[in-house]
Amino acid sequence: MAKQARAVQTRRAIVEAAASVFDDYGYERAALSEILRRAEVTKGALYFHFPSKESLAQAIMDEQTTRVRVPESGSRLQALVDITHQFAYSLAHDPLARAGTRLSIEGVFLNGVHPWGEWFDLVARLLTEAKEAGEVLPQVNSEETAEFIVSAFTGVQLVSEAITKRTDLRGRVAILWHNILPAITYPGVIIRIKPEGATDPSLARDDDETAAEAPEGAEPEPLTTSPAAS
Repeated sequence: MAKQARAVQTRRAIVEAAASVFDDYGYERAALSEILRRAEVTKGALYFHFPSKESLAQAIMDEQTTRVRVPESGSRLQALVDITHQFAYSLAHDPLARAGTRLSIEGVFLNGVHPWGEWFDLVARLLTEAKEAGEVLPQVNSEETAEFIVSAFTGVQLVSEAITKRTDLRGRVAILWHNILPAITYPGVIIRIKPEGATDPSLARDDDETAAEAPEGAEPEPLTTSPAAS
């Protein structure tokens, strides 16, 4: 068990170091030597867990959706608003979330697959569930609207990063929802939805604790529960 715990801790140290380097330098300029220095591990330890820089980048992008918690009950529309605030909080406080976002925006499409699909699927699922619950207008196309919301969020966070280093991102996300909600839901529903988020995003589960409990070589358990979380 001690060996397993050390392996999990080593993997986590490598991922976190790689995230900070990708966040600082982007994919092309990120050097494995700098990742090794920040992780304080040997080259052999790095290659045991990740055979290449590409696999490290993929691991970071794969973890993006684990930075949000989707409530299993309650308003699905409010849940959708809340996960955007959770991710906004992560972008301000979590290098891994920032690194995954930077890699995505830079067009690091490993294996030819773009990194937005899981986000599209998660948002589309919540919109469909909200529509089934009578919260979203029947004419709303879940898939098209999901892509629009993810794209709009991406643009908003880029502007926030450029102007204030994302210190005002959650306020900008609230404004985003103030403008989107009237187009997708009923007036009677809007008054029950909180565009600024209904829950404290800082209360999201600590992934480091989860990783410490996982078996050797296991990936962190996703916080989403959808069959195709985005």
